Amino acid sequence: MSFQAKWRSTLILSLSVLIATIAWQNAFAEDVVHAVSGIVKSVDKTSKTMVVKTANGTEQTIKWTDKTTVEGARGAGKGVADASTGTYEGAKEGTTLTVKYTEKGGEKTAVAIKDASKATAKAVTQ
Repeated sequence: MSFQAKWRSTLILSLSVLIATIAWQNAFAEDVVHAVSGIVKSVDKTSKTMVVKTANGTEQTIKWTDKTTVEGARGAGKGVADASTGTYEGAKEGTTLTVKYTEKGGEKTAVAIKDASKATAKAVTQ
């Protein structure tokens, strides 16, 4: 085998290993969790989505699932499936929330929701 053929084989093997390593890291990368705080502009219980308006005026559409946890509402600490009645009846327009979410393919999915309205109202009245 000539030197040039060995060089090409080594280069192709190195590139293959590099591509496999990058693909492996991406496949097992953890989802990055983001957080947004704001006021609920609207809630659609049918599609399980809400629009949260942040302090700077941007609107974020976020969906929730049965695995989403809820804090600060009746059934706190349970999944949305167990606490959805108390939680999302309370998450009406004007409710202040902090939502931790992951984003895949431009779709934001809530991991945890904290209802800050009750805590804020309690702190203001004290």
